[in-house]
Amino acid sequence: MKRKIVSIDEEKCNGCGECIPNCAEGAIKIIDGKAKLLDDKFCDGLGACLGHCPQDAIRVIERDALEFDEEAVKMHLNVTEEKPNKLHKGVPRGMMHGAAAPHGCPGSMAMDFRSEQSSNATVSQRQEPQLRQWPVQLSLVSPQASYFKDADLLVAADCVPFAYPNFHQDFLAGKSLVIGCPKLDDVDFYIDKLTELIKTSNIKSITLVNMEVPCCFGLQRIVEEAVKKSGKILPIRQTVITIKGEKQ
Repeated sequence: MKRKIVSIDEEKCNGCGECIPNCAEGAIKIIDGKAKLLDDKFCDGLGACLGHCPQDAIRVIERDALEFDEEAVKMHLNVTEEKPNKLHKGVPRGMMHGAAAPHGCPGSMAMDFRSEQSSNATVSQRQEPQLRQWPVQLSLVSPQASYFKDADLLVAADCVPFAYPNFHQDFLAGKSLVIGCPKLDDVDFYIDKLTELIKTSNIKSITLVNMEVPCCFGLQRIVEEAVKKSGKILPIRQTVITIKGEKQ
């Protein structure tokens, strides 16, 4: 079948390994000093590794390839689990504390932070909501909606508002919002929808906020592809939120 998949230019690759921690599926390995895709079925084509290659040696192309196999990935990661030093390189910063090694996507690891929270924590003064529209899910919004016209657009991963307590004041104030999950939703649909929104509504700027887990960086590719396809030149400001609710 023809689908989108990662392609690595071995002439550009210097074997630094920066791509490996950002591939949640463990699809990339350094072999003979070069990054190589181990198996087509391990690569979901989201391209979370793209923005972490200093040599610009990785891109997403469309070619005949085996279908992405999530069960095969789980088996692959379970085998890799027997080699903890290599596995830990694939887990985002801060995610190994108090957690067992993952049996799948590192972003799906179960972690319990309750013991780290202060029992004397007090409830702060209620913050004023800054949401000025509905709906907010990228699948549901209309690119022609009045609240998008000439707007500064905030593109946020679904989990961000739950992880980051000051989301409304620090990110949402004065902006129109769309949210989505690059791991669970239709990436191609999101790119096309966001492209139409940018072109139709004359968006002035984009603020991108995503979680630190590798799969969430697929949202970065969605935004960059949409801006490119729109033919516009827009400033993109990106902030990454840790799983403990802090700006990275």
